[in-house]
Amino acid sequence: MSNCAIVGINWGDEGKGRIVDLLCTEYDYVIRYQGGGNAGHTVVNDLGKFALHLIPSGIFHKGIVNILGNGVALDPENLWAEIESLRERGVSVTPENLKISDRASLLLPWHRELDELEENRLKDKKYGSTKQGIAPFYSDKYQKKTILVGELLHSKHLKEHVKDLLEWKNLTLTGVYGAEPLELEELYAWFDEYGEKLRPFIADTGKILKKAQSEGKKILFEAQLGSLRDLDYGIYPYTTSSNTLASYAPIGSGLGSAPIEEVLGVVKAYSTCVGEGPFVSEWFGEEAEKLRKAGAEYGAKTGRPRRVGPLDIVATRYGVECQNATCVVITKLDVLSYMEKIPVCVSYELNGEQINDFPFPAELEDCKPVYEYLDGWKEDISNVRKWEDLPKNAQDYILYIEKRIGRPIKYISVGPERNAYLKR
Repeated sequence: MSNCAIVGINWGDEGKGRIVDLLCTEYDYVIRYQGGGNAGHTVVNDLGKFALHLIPSGIFHKGIVNILGNGVALDPENLWAEIESLRERGVSVTPENLKISDRASLLLPWHRELDELEENRLKDKKYGSTKQGIAPFYSDKYQKKTILVGELLHSKHLKEHVKDLLEWKNLTLTGVYGAEPLELEELYAWFDEYGEKLRPFIADTGKILKKAQSEGKKILFEAQLGSLRDLDYGIYPYTTSSNTLASYAPIGSGLGSAPIEEVLGVVKAYSTCVGEGPFVSEWFGEEAEKLRKAGAEYGAKTGRPRRVGPLDIVATRYGVECQNATCVVITKLDVLSYMEKIPVCVSYELNGEQINDFPFPAELEDCKPVYEYLDGWKEDISNVRKWEDLPKNAQDYILYIEKRIGRPIKYISVGPERNAYLKR
């Protein structure tokens, strides 16, 4: 493969991490280019089951350089906890195989506090934040009021910058929310602790990537969340605060000149969603709980039960177009094996009319799903490794999706393990 982005097509939680883990051996670099520790990528391999939040999913493979790009919300506390957790389980994490862009911005303790304060203020109108500080972080970044990772290497400059920012930030904490102000000395201690731990990982990753590009190295870009959580193209305001699209990868990685020849869009065989916002094909009650248990649908970061429902073709086709996906990966096909009939949301009903195009976000609450039903296969497919060995009804389901979304389906996952897939 050439340079490739692996991205989510729907609301996130599609299984991108395991696909990166599967395919990254064909690449030299794996880069996270946006988002923070507010969502998890679940990977199952020979060492066990892992939920990664910041570290790229290529970390389990020798010879791959993993990079946290300048577009990432870099939370030092969560990152260090993740590094230690991986090391304790036998995964090598060193400055040689993990590098942090000196131009990434730091997510600070006040970002998490502000996130929780604002969600509490919103009450029943909350956005469904994971309270990891992502929205306040990106707000500050675009106000040019964050600390760059590279400033950890310049202590005198850092202290002056922190002091200026804290004065400004305490105005919000105390004046808007009535919270207690943060103390400067406590912040200095926080920077001393995590600065010491992370300094060895800091690098001019833009320079590294330019050299890699000139040498013909292959780069894999790993996205967080999915198209419908993109700040500009998603179900606003129930989105994340960054751009989740493949087109942002060159910017957020630090290599603006990077050509991306292939975009693998990851789609779950049914629909899931963590957090608030419109979800047209959502199931409730016993029907939802049965699907949730079959797919073990609980958030990797929060443990929250995921909202579930049938595959939504309208949303998926829109997500594919937003990502400009060249091909698609279907995950968790095996989960549907218990169903006699498999529903698929093929269009929406809006104000008495049937629509096929994904509507403006404000209209989604008034949309109702229109279903078609396909025959199930009612047998275990978790050991299937060849297309021709799939039951005919499972093949028909894949071909049906492929025709509806207008993109070839290249990989099909039939289990959580690294080798539990088939390639078409």
